Amino acid sequence: MSGGFSMDAQTLRKYSTWVMIYGIVLVLLGAFAIVVPGVTTIAVELMVGWLLLISGLIGLISIFRSGTDSPGFWWNLLGAVIFLLAGIALLWDPIAGTVTLTLILAAYLLATGVAKLIAMPHYRRTISGSWGWILFSAIVDIVLGLLIVSGLPGNALWILGLFVGINLLFSGIALTFTALEARKAAGQ
Repeated sequence: MSGGFSMDAQTLRKYSTWVMIYGIVLVLLGAFAIVVPGVTTIAVELMVGWLLLISGLIGLISIFRSGTDSPGFWWNLLGAVIFLLAGIALLWDPIAGTVTLTLILAAYLLATGVAKLIAMPHYRRTISGSWGWILFSAIVDIVLGLLIVSGLPGNALWILGLFVGINLLFSGIALTFTALEARKAAGQ
């Protein structure tokens, strides 16, 4: 299931009401995020900024507490400083941060689309029925990445929120219907 939420069939049947509630909450949050994608985009940007800042600070503390003789000290120090600076940058100017995160999302989509195209011949040889889906997924990734890049910087203020909203909405729908099927299978 989505969001790392996984359980066996018996547990799913036992807790189907809670899974359904969780699904409905995700649907509502997803719908909210889709209706106000700008608010969601800023919320995501601020959350990422705080996570980077906190992880950078904790990284610095743990690195210095382990001592300069610890393996990888300088690389770990560099990583912690980069996290810290990235967090500060995102929190300092959230609007510029949304552009940066949106550009990263576009790069991710383009890279995964190209990687799927490269992997597609392997799938065609080994799992012949799946290569069409891999190709379709690659094309979707590349088209989404290009759409994002073509709309920058203007779409940066809403695209992350829209994508998060769509993800939450469909994750919630999947959980809700999974819980309903589990109830039906259990005869509830």
